[in-house]
Amino acid sequence: MHSASQSTPRLFASLLAALLMPGLVLAHPQGHVATDAWAGFIHPLTGIDHALAMIAVGLWAVQLGRAAIWILPSIFPLAMIGGVLLARMGIPLPAIESMLALSVMSFGVAVAFGVRLPLMASALLVALFAVFHGYAHYSEAPIMAVEIGYGAGFIAATVLLHLIGVAGGALVARASLRTSILRWGGAMIASTGACLLMF
Repeated sequence: MHSASQSTPRLFASLLAALLMPGLVLAHPQGHVATDAWAGFIHPLTGIDHALAMIAVGLWAVQLGRAAIWILPSIFPLAMIGGVLLARMGIPLPAIESMLALSVMSFGVAVAFGVRLPLMASALLVALFAVFHGYAHYSEAPIMAVEIGYGAGFIAATVLLHLIGVAGGALVARASLRTSILRWGGAMIASTGACLLMF
């Protein structure tokens, strides 16, 4: 009979794999047909850079403590809206794809090494990368997308991914091998970000 500490890592790994499979197959798909809230909701789930960054923010927030659990997953979607507004106004941002990949790598490293920045610095880092994620979401939206519905969809997916990260981190925190599990998970996320950055 398996103990709870043995089943928790397996559950977490299975959940992470299930989330990543669509992203690996359909990362940044082109030629969207749907233009509504559902299309907006699906978009972050089908890009491995978006999905991993958002899950990692949730994991990192759990490591940083109770205040961060509320602040980091809240600041990300708010800052994303700022990125959407910049894209809507036609204000260019440099190296969008590189910054998305760098966000995955940075959050993965933070989780892997248990980086404990001051809460304000952590929030600013999350906000910086979130602006680029929001910019990318708007830029990749279908031309005929209904902005409010599509935007509401990808904000909802962002919140969901943060919650999955927080829930995963909370589950792992109950396991006896929580430090090594988070380190391996963070290392995998960081490695994926490094690959995205190089290729």
